[in-house]
Amino acid sequence: MPVAELLQRHADAWRGATAHPFLAAVRDGAVPRAAFDTWLVQDARFVADLLRFQARLLARAPRPAQAVLAGGLVALVEELAWFEEQAAVRALDLSAPALPATAAYAALLERLDAADVPTALQALWTIERTYLDAWSAALPGAPEYREFVEHWTVPGFAGYVAGLAQAADAVGGPVDDAVFIELVAAETAFWDMAMGAA
Repeated sequence: MPVAELLQRHADAWRGATAHPFLAAVRDGAVPRAAFDTWLVQDARFVADLLRFQARLLARAPRPAQAVLAGGLVALVEELAWFEEQAAVRALDLSAPALPATAAYAALLERLDAADVPTALQALWTIERTYLDAWSAALPGAPEYREFVEHWTVPGFAGYVAGLAQAADAVGGPVDDAVFIELVAAETAFWDMAMGAA
């Protein structure tokens, strides 16, 4: 089964993660700057955790999946540099402690390190597809947040997510509905955390 079919099989959970009130507030300009900044700092921590997960996945992935994974790693390194630039502009402390949702997501990624390669690839696709669809739902974004929304909806990112789907489908193995549901719940909790900061 193609991984994309998971979106229909778990449509309600998917909508909860990709049409979240936080994203609507970013689109409409209703999210307070402090809440957005809290989310931004936590997301930088998440990206650092994802970089470690993806680097280990690349080391054990089959040859056909390596190019897309390596390209994603380069993009994550660039993303961390971009977060540092944003933090300097917005006077944010990227060393702030992980909030519970961020720590829980990091623990989930650590558990997925022990998963077989097909499951780990499916997990990475789920994470990135959720992110792409979520920020696409926030388009065009309120003026204060528009550059962020545009940053996470560029065509290159969509192409990367499509490449992950191809890699996950090509490697085969059974699709893990439980992992999909757990990751989508983790994404939803991350948005909830941001709303809590509001």
